Amino acid sequence: MPPRGDYQTLKSFQKAELVYDLTFRFAKKYLQRGDRTMDQMIQAARSGKKNILEGSKAGTASKKMEIKLTSVARASLEEVLDDFRDYLRVRDLKISEKDSREALYVRKLGRKEPLVFEDIREIFETRPPEVIANMAICLIHQTNYLIDRQLERLEKDFVQEGGLSERMTRARLEYRRKRKE
Repeated sequence: MPPRGDYQTLKSFQKAELVYDLTFRFAKKYLQRGDRTMDQMIQAARSGKKNILEGSKAGTASKKMEIKLTSVARASLEEVLDDFRDYLRVRDLKISEKDSREALYVRKLGRKEPLVFEDIREIFETRPPEVIANMAICLIHQTNYLIDRQLERLEKDFVQEGGLSERMTRARLEYRRKRKE
């Protein structure tokens, strides 16, 4: 993992940014103005991205806060995921199976680093909303997977190293020990 605060190099942030870009465009194109779902989807996708950023920055001072904000990002993306599922379900559109041809294509596409909206713009502009929503679902699953791994690592680091206050206490005790010698 990169040093704390270097959020732009986090794969989870890069993928969350793509989810936000896709969600924003999808909501503007396929949802009606004034529909609360439009605002909710955009804000939840934005929250997913921004809380990874904030958590990474907060991690320079508080590992506990980094874990908390990264968890909020994960929860926000889960909300967007459910919104895309709702979009498909209430319109009687198909939710692609995990191993469908389309999902496998998006998973393969998702390995590109970094994957940005320009890489999927043609698909977005030429495919029906059912395909785009299923693509978003797959990308959100990928993002959530990355965030889950990130949280596991942050929690492991916290248990092994402690947070800032624990490190400061160790440093103070070490300083005192050396002064006595």
